[in-house]
Amino acid sequence: MKKSISALLGEGGRPAGSQREIKIIDTTLRDAHQSLWATRMRTRHITPVAGVFNEVGFQNVDLVAPIQFDVAVRYLKEDPWERVRLTHEKAPDTKFRALIRSKNIAAFDFLADDVIEKWVERLYANGFRVIGAFDGLNDVNNIAAGLRKAKSLGAETFGALSYCESPVHTDELYVQTAKEIIEKADVDTIMLKDAGGLLTPERVQTLIPAIKSVIGDRPLELHSHCLTALAPLVYLEAAELGCDMLHTSIAPLANGAGQPATQSIVRNLRELGYKVNVDDEKIAQISEHFSEIAKREGKPFGKPLEYDALHYKHQLPGGMLSNFQEQLATAGLEDRFDELLEEIARVRAELAWPIMITPFAQFVGTQAVMNVITGERYSNVPNEIKKYVLGYYGRLLGPVDPDVYDRIIANGSSDIAMERQPIEPMLPDLKRRYPEATEDELLLRAMFAGNQVDDMKEAIKNGTNDEVVPSSMLGLVKDLAAKRKTGRVYIKNGDLEINLSRGE
Repeated sequence: MKKSISALLGEGGRPAGSQREIKIIDTTLRDAHQSLWATRMRTRHITPVAGVFNEVGFQNVDLVAPIQFDVAVRYLKEDPWERVRLTHEKAPDTKFRALIRSKNIAAFDFLADDVIEKWVERLYANGFRVIGAFDGLNDVNNIAAGLRKAKSLGAETFGALSYCESPVHTDELYVQTAKEIIEKADVDTIMLKDAGGLLTPERVQTLIPAIKSVIGDRPLELHSHCLTALAPLVYLEAAELGCDMLHTSIAPLANGAGQPATQSIVRNLRELGYKVNVDDEKIAQISEHFSEIAKREGKPFGKPLEYDALHYKHQLPGGMLSNFQEQLATAGLEDRFDELLEEIARVRAELAWPIMITPFAQFVGTQAVMNVITGERYSNVPNEIKKYVLGYYGRLLGPVDPDVYDRIIANGSSDIAMERQPIEPMLPDLKRRYPEATEDELLLRAMFAGNQVDDMKEAIKNGTNDEVVPSSMLGLVKDLAAKRKTGRVYIKNGDLEINLSRGE
């Protein structure tokens, strides 16, 4: 490294005495259980300890992104808005934050602009005073309007730079994206969002100074995952380079696929001479609370992972990687796992290097599975892949491989227009269909098709909202293994809906 953490130490390894404050953004109630507990933290897990969070001294506490609404409605059968309200009531002095995913919130296809605007309004009305957004293609036009709306309501706002490793994701790209977010949305904070845990101490040595050089006096946040075991070192190096806020989770909901542990990061920062104004005793109380839940309910404890260089090749999120391995093994195809990882890397390069986060990790992974199982690359094309290459989800950062593009267009559904059409407003029709529904319920109905909201309400009414285990992609794998030629397949897996159809 050109610089290292050791630069913070004086003679004899003693702290150099930098008294700069590093602020902590807690992710225990949001990304931690998303990464380690399959987003299965329930409202009853949160409310007893929310008052303790109120006293820790975190800069913000991360509470919801779209997946928390998705899992609450479809699997836990809980009202996610009620969770939001109860948590705010228990911790009135805490700045909880909400993260918006592009223009699709919990779905994969974009939603109408009136839904996005109302979503921001209801986040604010339900107590959120810190609201941010990210886009998997770093297309600022997909997030700027929502951020401007949040700011107009009085919320603090943050814009995310979604990070990955590729030939097109350069320092220059992130500098230009940061400038564009500031110009188009005037955000209060910039967040470097490393969902794949791909950053290294060496990589941040150029990236963080480059971003800091163009964001003025706005704070820079860093959010990463421990998938390569490097995130704790990356955090300390980032602090040295001027990063202002770090995202951490309270163990046992830390490490593994999650964020670095608050306890160890805070301790190390203080040893290196930084001020971190959080209450260690309160953090220990929260840790004990979630440790008891994990023991009682058989939920995993986060543990440090070994370094895995292969991760940089496929860049799959940890949960998705383990799911693929299990599903292939169940189908008797475990010997093809390495082949699948190679195919994922190949597909990603052919599709102009999408970042392997929702929804693009699912798109690339699903296409790779179909390519491997059928033996005919791109002979079966999900609707989402065709929409992606046609720019339905935003501006691509590079050209799609021409031969692959032609095969996708030819074998994808002919029902998909070559240009995305404007999306008509959704709320007027929903109001006509559900005249007694609140605005919060209407938004859930805009996000979740069929009877899912009704099922949630019925389960709450009857007290039967026990956890439901989601179906896996195994059915898709088995079907494709058995049939080389597929007419039409529809499958739903968690927040992923796949429509397969032969070209017509």
